[in-house]
Amino acid sequence: MELRLGFEPRDEYLAYETWKGAMVLLRDVMLVKPGENVLVTGDTSSDRRVMEAFSAAAYALDAIPVCITYPTAPVSLLDPPKPIQAAAMEADVWFECAYQTVQHTLSWQAAIKNGVRYMCLTGIDVDMLTRCVANVEYDAMIEFGEYLKATIEKVDKIEVKSANGTNLVARQSGRKVRHSGQRGTIKGYPFMLGGQISWCPLESTINGTLVLDGALWPPADICILQDNIKLTLENGVVTNIEGGKDAARMKSWIESYNDPASYRLAHYSLGFNPGVTAPTGRIVEDERVFGGIEFGIGSQGAAIMGEKWDAPSHTDGTILKPTLIFDGVVFEENGVYLDEKARELCRRMKVAGY
Repeated sequence: MELRLGFEPRDEYLAYETWKGAMVLLRDVMLVKPGENVLVTGDTSSDRRVMEAFSAAAYALDAIPVCITYPTAPVSLLDPPKPIQAAAMEADVWFECAYQTVQHTLSWQAAIKNGVRYMCLTGIDVDMLTRCVANVEYDAMIEFGEYLKATIEKVDKIEVKSANGTNLVARQSGRKVRHSGQRGTIKGYPFMLGGQISWCPLESTINGTLVLDGALWPPADICILQDNIKLTLENGVVTNIEGGKDAARMKSWIESYNDPASYRLAHYSLGFNPGVTAPTGRIVEDERVFGGIEFGIGSQGAAIMGEKWDAPSHTDGTILKPTLIFDGVVFEENGVYLDEKARELCRRMKVAGY
């Protein structure tokens, strides 16, 4: 596993920025209110400084913080220990910082159904919190996401291409788009770090070639790709995986679950967090590389607003510099937005090159 941490273990490292980022997420994004029960969970691979900052911010907002750490699970998508399952059922807001995320598990689904406002921040550390939250024009980033959402919801034919050989075509067919980085106004909803929208075109129309060249996680021993992975898709299902060592590892990982649903393309996601310019090996950042696109393969939740299905696995892989063509019009080329409104919003976010 290659992981670019940019990490300094001292408590005082980026301390002010960490506190600011925590307050932005709790007060301005997740809208934590006095008296709410705020659950902060992490495993022994989590950055405890971030967990403590979230708890302190909750307390400063007159909410009731509960911060729990448990042993790091061997893989993601395993239900957490039962005390955490119980706590999640009683929480109003839940910040997950665990490296091995529990998102999509049955107990997680139960907590969402029970009304918790959940935010997935798997693997977050003080460096990520600083670059992706504290130092970002967050309001402008949310507005950019809303513009992308509105644009794609009007599109029918979506083409994704890349210099590495991607040529994927699908029909949107009226599907809605999820802006996972919006403000936490909805009970029983899975929120994510700002800088991403997600959707799934009509599954049976997704056909072509997808060449991942940025990051892939899980399996946890890949993270940053060392060589490209070529996927062939037919009617929304991965039918072939080609490439070098990373492709072989991905193929064996999916095969190990012995479930056809593990091969289904679950979602498209556009990344647009100005704080992320290259993969780091932490998927929450890697799927938000500015101008990049990410694809989920495996289990699909209801929040995407396409088909919903359960699978024993879910992995996310990225393309760093895609070309996006909407109904024959080039919206983004080689990772650079050409659409004028998009470029204007990029300037407001202070993105270099716009």
